[in-house]
Amino acid sequence: MFKRNTKKNNLVGLDIGSSSVKAVELQGKLGSLVLLNLAHESLQPDSVVDGQIMELNSVSQTIASIFQSNQIKTERVAAGVSGSSVIVKNIIVPPMSEAELEESIDWHAEEHIPFDIADVSLDYQIVGSNADSLSVLMAACKRDFVANIKQAIQLAGKEPVIIDVDAFALQNCYEVNYDPQPNQAVALLNIGASTMNINIVQGTRSVFTRDVSVGGNQYTSLLQKELYRATSDDGEGAVQKILVSGGGSKLPGLADFLTNRFEIPVEHFDPFRNIKIDARRFDPEYLKEVVPEMAVAVGLALRGVEA
Repeated sequence: MFKRNTKKNNLVGLDIGSSSVKAVELQGKLGSLVLLNLAHESLQPDSVVDGQIMELNSVSQTIASIFQSNQIKTERVAAGVSGSSVIVKNIIVPPMSEAELEESIDWHAEEHIPFDIADVSLDYQIVGSNADSLSVLMAACKRDFVANIKQAIQLAGKEPVIIDVDAFALQNCYEVNYDPQPNQAVALLNIGASTMNINIVQGTRSVFTRDVSVGGNQYTSLLQKELYRATSDDGEGAVQKILVSGGGSKLPGLADFLTNRFEIPVEHFDPFRNIKIDARRFDPEYLKEVVPEMAVAVGLALRGVEA
């Protein structure tokens, strides 16, 4: 889930949400990226529930339709997972070599993951170290959940190359577009139709990640609880800024409301801030409507980009 794609072939970032499927393909290298393809297509209600694809044929047909109607020729796909079947934890372990950590990671994971280790796909990354300990970012997802996503993509005739975590894709998009400063704590929020992805980053390090099921306006109170808990749990500085994306971010007045509620700046996340878009190829009015929902898809597409 953390490993970068090593091949030079492009990937299509495919964000399968609860109300729509979003696709993004990028061209070029970091620092000179260009939008090659972008697509958005709605799903039938309840096709995807809590990140789980319930209507496999319907979703795969939508994926196939997106590729066909937008003439996307690349068949290799990076998709994301989110919801209650995904667990992300920052853990502290004793100092050890990378080989020793790889050997013992399942044992460490058992202390933090509420699923049988045999039933999950597990990945991890060392994010810090000192003489006394290692800081490890660990992600786990139920294997049948991952298989479900892969099957929908394969039924559409495409190849699932990478399965990432939506919150990490959001972070990838942020790092490429916003050049984060080491001491700046920023909350990245992707507010979907039924799930809100929260990733609080300190510079380029994720210090708190959570997927929250939302409905109506309840996300504001949930968000307040999670932000304060993240600050106290990690011991880092308070969040200095919030960036909002996702379909829910298009709610009129949301940024002003959150600014007043949390008394910190709130901005709309621009997933193409450092990515060139050819206005002759993409209709500006269409872009204005769909771009707020594209942050995760952009982050997924970045997994196929050369540094």
